[in-house]
Formats: sequence, C-alpha cells, structure tokens
Amino acid sequence: MRKLIIDLDPGIGDALAAVLALLDPRLDLLALTPCAGCVTGSVATRNVQAIVAHLDPPKWPRLGSARGPAQLIDASPNVFEPLLGELHGPTGLGDIEFPAAQLHNPHDSVKVLVDLVRAHPHEVTLLTLGPLGNVIAAAERAPDFLESLGGLVVCGGAISVGGDVTAAAETNMFLNPEAARYVVAGKHAKTLVPLDVTNKAVLTLEQFPKITATDSPASQFLSKLLPVSFRTHRQLLGIESIRIAEVVALAVVARPQLVRSQPMPVSVETEGELTRGATVADRRPQFAGGASTEVVTEIDPQGVIDYLVEILRTN
Repeated sequence: MRKLIIDLDPGIGDALAAVLALLDPRLDLLALTPCAGCVTGSVATRNVQAIVAHLDPPKWPRLGSARGPAQLIDASPNVFEPLLGELHGPTGLGDIEFPAAQLHNPHDSVKVLVDLVRAHPHEVTLLTLGPLGNVIAAAERAPDFLESLGGLVVCGGAISVGGDVTAAAETNMFLNPEAARYVVAGKHAKTLVPLDVTNKAVLTLEQFPKITATDSPASQFLSKLLPVSFRTHRQLLGIESIRIAEVVALAVVARPQLVRSQPMPVSVETEGELTRGATVADRRPQFAGGASTEVVTEIDPQGVIDYLVEILRTN
C-alpha cells in the first residue's frame, strides 16, 4: 500500500481526485494539505474538510489548513479568467455549500507535510494538484524535504501543447511560477503530468451514470458536484465533457501501468510578459542523460476512466 499525501486547492477536479484517493484500497492517504490557488486558502481548507466529512472514511487522513488569497493575476489581458474562478463555481465545489465543521486544532499544511515526511522518510509520495507554494515552503522549513520523499508527482505544465490559463502557461505553473521553477527544475526526482496527456482524458455525460449509480456517500457527493462542472464546461469552454487532469495525475501514482514517461530537463519561465508560467522542456536527446524530471508523455485514457469507475462502483 503506497503512502500518499495530496496537496490541493479544490476545485471540482481536485475534489474528484481526493474522493478516489480516499476510497482506493491500494493507497494509504496520510494527509490532504490545502493551498491557496484557484480558491483562497480558507476556502481550500473548508472544501477539504467538506470532502472528507461527507465521505467519512474508516481512516481519516490528517487535514492541513491554509491561508492567503486566491492567486489570481490580472495584469495580463491574455489570462483566461473563467478557468481561475467561474469554472469551479462560487464555492470551489460548484454552487453547493457542503457543511464542514471547523478544525479544533488546525495545523498549517506545511507543518503537516514536513512532519509526515520526517516520520516516514523515503516512503511518502506527494501528489500536487495546485500551485507549488506549500512544497517550496516545506523545502525552506526542512532542507531535506524533497530528497526525503518517496516520490513527487506534479500535475501541471504544458510541453508540446498550448496552455490553458494563457496561450503559453498551464494554471498551476502560472499561479506561482517561482515555486514551480524551484520544484520542477531542481535536481530531486519528480514526475510531471502535463496538459499534453491530461487533455486526453475526459468524463462524458454518457459515463456519468456509471459513477453515480450507487447509494454510497461518494456517489451522492459526486451527483451534486459533477453536474455543475458539466454545465460550466459547456458554458465557458464549449465542450460537453469534463476534463479530469487531476484524476490522470492520481492514476500516475495509483495505476502506473497506464502511463509512459521519459526524462527531460524542465524549467518554468517566471518573467516573460507573454510566457510567464510557461513550461520549457529540453527534448534534445543529448541533454536527457542528466534530467531529473520524468515527463509523462503517454496515457491510456480509457484505462483512466476504467480506474475511476472501478473505484466508485466498488465503494
């Protein structure tokens, strides 16, 4: 059973991945650590609490807490604003207020990350679904943090395709490019799951009944959440399906046989007026030998959907 921490800024896609991780018997979900990103830190904290409380799993993960504003950058006219807010609804979890009790003794997400990795050196895989501010803060607090991970999987970036929030940049890289560069370009081992592959996996309206057909708490939760996402994807993006990048990233951890990757030197642009947050990968073969980033280049889209359906229909 793989020990896992998910760092996230839910967000409907993040919520779906968190539900799967809580239910997957092959994963030991140690913690959910919220961060400010597409939503504020306090909203991310509330949403993480709401997800876990609604499912009420036999073993609750540790829950971090976050502060800070939503990391919206409005200086560029090229930013696709709906992706940073409207796509996830006013609460981040659609337009539904899921109840969540206040944590009695909250610990900030960075402390939770550092404490758990110290307690389980080289055993914990960290999956990041939001901007990378918590990761860089953990590395500053504990200089051996990144080297002590058992794995680091980063959902973000765009290698051979355009960005989503701007023409050049993927959202998670764009919202905190300085942290992204530190994490992605560092010498520690990590896996990057870019838009190139996550765009290939979508959940359709025809597949929706397969994952909401039971009376389980997860099905009830998603039957309220996902219709909002179908509606906003249709209204704002003009597509009749939901992009499930976060589920693809989770599958990289939980079902690695569904993906293929190759090593590349990777960095992130931090200053360009038009290219801020752009992911730059050197695909020249003569430079691949010293690369510390495995970039996922192929996925089995149907396998990802099958994984999602399998977990939700058996819990």
